[in-house]
Amino acid sequence: MPPKCKFTREEITKTALDLTRAEGIDAFTARSLGTKLGSSPKPIFTVFENMEEVHAEVLKAAKALYAEYIQVGLHQKVAFQGVGTQYIQFAIQEPKLFQLLFMSEQPQKPSVAGILPIIDESYGQILQSVQSGYGLDVKDAENLYRHLWIYAHGIAVLCATNMCSFTAERIENMMSEVFLGLLQGIKGEPFKDETEDK
Repeated sequence: MPPKCKFTREEITKTALDLTRAEGIDAFTARSLGTKLGSSPKPIFTVFENMEEVHAEVLKAAKALYAEYIQVGLHQKVAFQGVGTQYIQFAIQEPKLFQLLFMSEQPQKPSVAGILPIIDESYGQILQSVQSGYGLDVKDAENLYRHLWIYAHGIAVLCATNMCSFTAERIENMMSEVFLGLLQGIKGEPFKDETEDK
């Protein structure tokens, strides 16, 4: 008869996620997880086959948490700008999880055009918000999304690594300025500086 599980799969996954949030994925071992659970590592392996399986669950849980941020962004008045702002907020509030999801080395080097569908499961939903919100075809929407993501990713990395800090208001203003400039450029409209005195 197999040994009775001391912890549920959900309890182990939540503890593993909390450990990763606090210390990063590199500090996450069977021993550190057992210690966090107040146990030896042995009960982990009555529920999971190996640590790779635990890592996969942590990754899934981190992606689910990130998706909650994206949903908040998609429900803001300017959905696409909201997504960019929430991406940065995720980096500020969950720096270790941001590093896990968006700063991990890829097994292969994808093109910049191909990276977003690989790393972001919300890609299709976000792209649709750009197309429907601004009357853009797929090509222009992808171009706008890619450029704004590169900018947002730069800010997010600065925040996630404690290189810089920005207020929520400053982030919103920076994202607005870049977004409007990109949108006007794609639509072929002359750039109008909204900050100029009237």
